[in-house]
Amino acid sequence: MAAKICVYCGSKVGKVGVDSTYVQDAIALGKAIAQRGFGLVYGGGNVGLMGQVADAVMAAGEEVVGVIPRALEERELAHQDLSELIVVEDMHERKAIMAQRSVAFVALPGGYGTLEELFEVTAWAQLGFHQKPIALLNTAGYFDHLLAFLNHATDEGFLKRQHRGLLYVESDPATLADVVVSNLA
Repeated sequence: MAAKICVYCGSKVGKVGVDSTYVQDAIALGKAIAQRGFGLVYGGGNVGLMGQVADAVMAAGEEVVGVIPRALEERELAHQDLSELIVVEDMHERKAIMAQRSVAFVALPGGYGTLEELFEVTAWAQLGFHQKPIALLNTAGYFDHLLAFLNHATDEGFLKRQHRGLLYVESDPATLADVVVSNLA
């Protein structure tokens, strides 16, 4: 059973639908993860970027574990073709299982849920609860404003420089996969 990388991302595909750069990068990241011998743990949906990255990992021959709350099972259209689908009672249980079953975390473009999951695992790292790599795939500059804000928070003294450095950022999926793998403890 391969070690798994946790991916947080949107349940939508972004502008221009399935032909978007966001989709292309989600697929490329899924392939890159699998090519490096890793599986995936993610939110369990078959829609949006979530479905794209999961399908890409499976198509490349690696295991995919989805974790989805019962209340979202129908709304996010739970992916039924996964290696394992875990249906849980709430978001807290979902996030705990995803964190426990992964060796690293990667965020792709997404909304509030993606950002909440990203910041939770980053705060955990800041507090010393784990030492797993955390990375952002900055597709088409999607996270540029967020990164500028984090730099501002650092400049203003609300975020220590060493904690600002907890996030690896790359715009190329293969490069990001290499950075994550090379930083595994």
